[in-house]
Amino acid sequence: MSETLEMIQISSDENSLSLSPELCREMYRRMVTIRRFEEAVLEVYTQGLMRGLAHLYIGQEASAVGVCSALKDEDYITSTHRGHGHLIAKGGKVDRMMAEMMGKVDGYNRGKGGTMHIADMSLGILGANGIVGGGMGLATGAGLSARMRGTDLVAVCFFGDGAINQGAFLEAANLASVWKLPVLFVCENNQYGEYTSHRAVTAIREHLAERAAGFDMPAAVVDGNDVVAVYETTQKMVERARTGEGPSLIENKTYRYRGHHVGDGNPEKTYRTQEETDRWLAKDPLPRFSRRMVKAGIATEAELADLDAVIKQHVLEAVEFAKQSPYPSIEEVTQHVYV
Repeated sequence: MSETLEMIQISSDENSLSLSPELCREMYRRMVTIRRFEEAVLEVYTQGLMRGLAHLYIGQEASAVGVCSALKDEDYITSTHRGHGHLIAKGGKVDRMMAEMMGKVDGYNRGKGGTMHIADMSLGILGANGIVGGGMGLATGAGLSARMRGTDLVAVCFFGDGAINQGAFLEAANLASVWKLPVLFVCENNQYGEYTSHRAVTAIREHLAERAAGFDMPAAVVDGNDVVAVYETTQKMVERARTGEGPSLIENKTYRYRGHHVGDGNPEKTYRTQEETDRWLAKDPLPRFSRRMVKAGIATEAELADLDAVIKQHVLEAVEFAKQSPYPSIEEVTQHVYV
């Protein structure tokens, strides 16, 4: 096993908070925005206002926000079918996202991408992807492009515990390591690939980050519900990538509180237990970080409640914006797409 592999799960000290108040408030704002947006997506789906299914990010907010808060605006990310949180964490606008999910012309991709294929090159968002592991080659290519153009930009590839078993991971991780590309592979281990525990289908039962040893890249196992630990670990990995030291892997251990998708029903009655879900609910990243901010004197409970109310209203306005947006005309069916 590589000596560069940190196998102890990294958590930060809950009794202290050394990050700037401005950064803490912004990270909390983005986490709450993700939570309220995803709740609204579920409501929109229930009302029949969007076609197809959506995969909610509720419970995993600390992973996306912790990682993206350590990036430059110009840095790249590739996302997954469960990608709303990554987009918001990187600066995506909730009104355009909601319009895209409803298939409306004011969406990020004029309604043609939908929930699983939103992209915005101006934000470095190279695209969410309905193909499991589909962003791995894209991120590696972006890292190669950044190197060839002489920039210090970094590409982050988000993927899940199921995707780490795809052959695309072997190819992308191997090439990134051989060429020392500025790529950060972020495995969001939410314990389940669709309806199957990763332990049932992965030879490595404990820490998926052990896979990094085969590619001679450093890795870290992080408490993915601790936004500070995710942020500080990402900072270190991003810095080494910017200075030409090559790729690395972070395994954020987290949990999706809802089913695989919005039509999944009640997973606690099928493929996981209520006891397990309750254990993870006790580590919910939002109240966990809010308590820490209050304890550090960064915000009061009343201020955080007011912020939550503002965000809820902002998301409601995004839903109305999407409802009022028109559908794209039939004449542009072959425009803006590869045929």
